[in-house]
Amino acid sequence: MSAWKEYATLFWTFARIGGLTFGGGYAMLPMLQREIVDNHHWATEEELADYYAIAQCTPGVIAVNTATFVGYRQRGILGGIIATLGVAFPSLVIITIIAACLQNFAEYQVVQDAFAGISVCVCVLIFNAVRKLWKKSVIGWGALAIFLAVFACASFTGLSPVVLVVASGVAGVALRVLRERKGAR
Repeated sequence: MSAWKEYATLFWTFARIGGLTFGGGYAMLPMLQREIVDNHHWATEEELADYYAIAQCTPGVIAVNTATFVGYRQRGILGGIIATLGVAFPSLVIITIIAACLQNFAEYQVVQDAFAGISVCVCVLIFNAVRKLWKKSVIGWGALAIFLAVFACASFTGLSPVVLVVASGVAGVALRVLRERKGAR
């Protein structure tokens, strides 16, 4: 496949993801999975889970960051830029149109009801994405312990997500070292 065709595929794949999924980055996870892993084989499920983790730890939107990682991996810096533009382009167009129109219709009850229904749908989409990530990430007692500790800290303290991510990374490395030492005995 020629380089320009690959760039076009990156752009249109991520434009479709950006234009056909609603509810933000987490709601996009199932479609990202389907396109990146199943349809194009640009990453394995494990690699995609790593991309999600890194994308969550860096500033910005998870879908945009994931697009950047995938595009970069496929076609270098220009691929990262093109994939990022692809995922952001539909939102830019749609939000511009909505912003122009919404101000005139936001007070209507039917519009408010529609947004309430959409919010419920987005919760379900996020739940399904979390369930899939859970199956791939929380494997073994060590990962479960990290999950429970982070969940408790996130729920009951004001700790920064950055602190939680760094502490989780350190805990993951510590668990691996402990397993290796235990296996060496």
